[in-house]
Amino acid sequence: MDPYITTKVRRAYVDVLGIIWMPAVMAAKRTQLSDRDLKNIGEFTRENVYNWLAVHEGDFRSIEDFYAVVGEEEIDWVKDTSEAHWLDCTSPHDE
Repeated sequence: MDPYITTKVRRAYVDVLGIIWMPAVMAAKRTQLSDRDLKNIGEFTRENVYNWLAVHEGDFRSIEDFYAVVGEEEIDWVKDTSEAHWLDCTSPHDE
């Protein structure tokens, strides 16, 4: 394999921060978006992504905030603290 050949990496995901069902605690999850997901979302807007998450993210009782990426387009977190909470929930913790 030639090390100088570049390949495209697909960037289509949503980082979700919310309250899970049991136990009712804050949790975070990255969801990779397929072509079908993107088709169901439609136009890449905050409202459309939120509506898609409400139907397709059954792990969450409520969605507090999210960050979404499709290609070069991004929908940023609404709250300033959400990214820090997401990182805290997804980072490995030393015991």
